[in-house]
Amino acid sequence: MLVLDSSALFSMEQLPEEESCCPPGVIRELTKYKDHRLDLWGDLLRVSDCAGESMDKVTEAAKKSGDLGRLSPVDMTVLALAIDVNGTVLTDDYSIQNVARIMGIPCRAVGQSGIKKVEKWNYQCIGCRKWYKEKLPECPICGSSMRACRRK
Repeated sequence: MLVLDSSALFSMEQLPEEESCCPPGVIRELTKYKDHRLDLWGDLLRVSDCAGESMDKVTEAAKKSGDLGRLSPVDMTVLALAIDVNGTVLTDDYSIQNVARIMGIPCRAVGQSGIKKVEKWNYQCIGCRKWYKEKLPECPICGSSMRACRRK
């Protein structure tokens, strides 16, 4: 079973031969951008929610790697659904690929080459330059925004 994220669907002109599914958030993203392919694929793409326990596993793995601030809620449901259906994720999103690899979820890129190695992330305030393990909406010290930086 293939689990498709939005980037995969935006990159493909036709669905793969294998059985495919995606979470409802992916359909909402395609609808938001008025992607015409959604009308063509219709019933060929199974839409399914993920289990809460799977979402908890994804959240924990993303926290440990520092990807939590880089993944959207829809990205996280793609990974959780892949756990539920024991599927392979199709995505060009590097953060999804990173967490998938950490969690042992099979993953394939569609239009890109894919990640070469697993990365871990920290976040630095662009104002006072203080470091944080998780992305915050703003620096609690100076109020500036944060930027992601690879851990060394």
